Amino acid sequence: MQRPQRPLEQAAADAARRHAPSGLGLDSQAVRQRMVRRLAADGALPEPVLDALAAIERHRFVDSALANQAYEDTALPIGHGQTISKPSVVARMLALLMQGEAAQRLGHLGRVLEIGTGCGYQAALLARLSHSVVSIERVQPLSERARATLAALAVPRLHLLHGDGRLGYAPRAPYDTIIAAAGAAELPTAWLEQLGAGGRLVAPVVDPAQGAQRLVVLDRGPGGWLRGELDAVHFVPLKSGIE
Repeated sequence: MQRPQRPLEQAAADAARRHAPSGLGLDSQAVRQRMVRRLAADGALPEPVLDALAAIERHRFVDSALANQAYEDTALPIGHGQTISKPSVVARMLALLMQGEAAQRLGHLGRVLEIGTGCGYQAALLARLSHSVVSIERVQPLSERARATLAALAVPRLHLLHGDGRLGYAPRAPYDTIIAAAGAAELPTAWLEQLGAGGRLVAPVVDPAQGAQRLVVLDRGPGGWLRGELDAVHFVPLKSGIE
């Protein structure tokens, strides 16, 4: 006997029927492939990033009531004042990371530190592109939810922590790659100390003069640091401590 659907499940099912062309469900690979084709058309993304985006089911990381929007290029709320970033922003940051010296040398992102696990979607993508991922989330309910989602999907090579992301995670440093999903006026010293030689860091940083955020790319080369400022972005603020 089929169990009755709860209201949120029914809403998600109805939305999928309304919005998914040709009757394709949200768990269909074809739905994700359409998202990937849109992202690929907007700019040059490396094949490993496109493959990861095609493989990871974004709708599993959002509330079922929002599942019909999971493959649109939009940020979605995940609770506790946090969001899952737009797929185009995630893709852009991953592409920048893949262009780093260490990643080019290794053929993947190597040892990764992620600041801000959130719902776990980006962590799942990183796991497909790296040797290992340490991901830190300061909000305990979000950390627990991400852990449950990622465990259900059997995502490998992930070490999830509930902690203060500003401190990084020294026991597993140095990292070849560091990525942050929250913006501050300055990059924390701990991140700089934990980035290895040839490593690349990508994070939003607030421009004090304008009060807006830009993506910052920081490379650690033999002669010191090389910093570049790129796209305007909008992320939640980087906070210290845990909740």
